[in-house]
Amino acid sequence: MIIYKTEEEIELIRASAKVLAQAHGEVAGMIKEGVTTRALDQRAEEFIRDHGGQPSFKGYNGFEYSLCISPNSVVVHGFPGDYQLKSGDVVSVDCGVLLNGYHADSAYTYPVGEVAPEVLKLLEETKKSLYLGIEQAVAGNRMGDLGYAIQNHVEKQGYGVVRELVGHGIGQKLHERPEVPNYGKRGAGLKLQTGLVLAIEPMVNLGTKSVIQEKDGWTIRTKDFKPSAHFEHTVVVRKDKAEILTSFEYIEKALQ
Repeated sequence: MIIYKTEEEIELIRASAKVLAQAHGEVAGMIKEGVTTRALDQRAEEFIRDHGGQPSFKGYNGFEYSLCISPNSVVVHGFPGDYQLKSGDVVSVDCGVLLNGYHADSAYTYPVGEVAPEVLKLLEETKKSLYLGIEQAVAGNRMGDLGYAIQNHVEKQGYGVVRELVGHGIGQKLHERPEVPNYGKRGAGLKLQTGLVLAIEPMVNLGTKSVIQEKDGWTIRTKDFKPSAHFEHTVVVRKDKAEILTSFEYIEKALQ
């Protein structure tokens, strides 16, 4: 069942999204060579709890961390740990916040130090594809319009769009219906209606679209071991223009 949100519920998600955006900003300020991914995870959890929230991911289906931290060829669901960031890395940080009974979810991929130009371009174009997808999240459009906008843009650059992992509805549960693929056909799929809250999250690979799951049961990696990028916003479908509830504002300030 698809759950459309009232304006009151959207305001609760917006409050979660603000704490989430600020937590991302805290993490962004720490992204540099030599920092462990565990340190990023600890800071995010501390900030979220200090602001009355809970990390959405911690305990989810047995996941033990507050962040999914996915360097280089890891697409999503990477475990924080002793890995130290090094120059040339790119690292995706995915985070969720539960506050007042409602979740928000967003992700951002960072370059560390001196990163190859073709990898920086992957990040730029993946982020651009997120906003192209969001532009289609208006009432009367179809889910396929959203997926097509993302797929069309990144495949023109020669990149691979991951098929096995998709965005999702979000609200009182972290993952709700409907699924939000990052590929599709214009005019196909679910008709979007006002009040639908979606986590839109392109996962785009420098090389093949194919991925593999590691033996830990969580970590998803590109099959050709080339880098991947992941950007995500929580968005509400509106009549004329989608409304983005999460924000990269604090990330961008931290990176200045």
